[in-house]
Amino acid sequence: MDIFLNTFFVLLGALFSVLNPIGAIPFFVGLTQDYTKVERSRVSLMAAINVCIILIISFFVGEYVLSFFGITISALRIAGGILIASSGFGLLNANPKKRKGISKEVEEDLQSRTSIALTPLAMPMLAGPGSISLLIAFNQDHKTTPEILSSTLAIFVVSILIFLVLRSAHYLAKYLGASGIVAISRIVGFLTVAIGIQYIISAVLSIIRGI
Repeated sequence: MDIFLNTFFVLLGALFSVLNPIGAIPFFVGLTQDYTKVERSRVSLMAAINVCIILIISFFVGEYVLSFFGITISALRIAGGILIASSGFGLLNANPKKRKGISKEVEEDLQSRTSIALTPLAMPMLAGPGSISLLIAFNQDHKTTPEILSSTLAIFVVSILIFLVLRSAHYLAKYLGASGIVAISRIVGFLTVAIGIQYIISAVLSIIRGI
C-alpha cells in the first residue's frame, strides 16, 4: 500500500505540474468565449478524455517506440528533462504560448475549427512532449503491478482535475484575475523546472554508474 500511494502521489504531482491546467485557463477562456455553458462543458470533457488517452498510450506504449528507434532511457530522460525545464521557465516568464508551441498558423486555424478539444487544448497545450517523456521515463522505473496500477490511477485522476479546472475556467479567470493566474503559473513553473532538472541529474548519474 505504501508503494501504491507513494507512486500515485509522486506521479500525480509531477503530471499536474507539467500539464499545468491552471496555465491553460486564459487560452480556454479566449477560445470558448462565444460558446454556451453546455458547449464549454463538452469541450472540457473531450479535452480531458483526449489528454487521458494520450497519457495512457505514452505510459504503456512509449517504451516500445524507444526500442524501435534505438533511444536509450538516459537519452530520453535528458531530453525530457530539458523539455520539462523549458516548460517551467516558460511559466516563470509568464509566456505559456511559447512553451506550448502554439504557432501563429495554429491560432489562425482555430477560427475555422468546430472543436478545439484535441488540438490545441489536449495537444500540445496540455499533453505536450514534456508530459509524454515524463511518463515514458517513469514507466521504466515503476514496473511492478502496484506501481502500474497507481500510475494508471494517477493519470485518470489528473485527467479529472483537468476537466474540473477547464469546466470552471471562466469562473476562475474572473475570481483569480490575470495576476492570480500568473502567480500560480510561476509557482507551478518553479516546481516544473525542479522536476526537469531532477530528470537530467538522474540520467547523468545513471550514465556515470554505467561507465
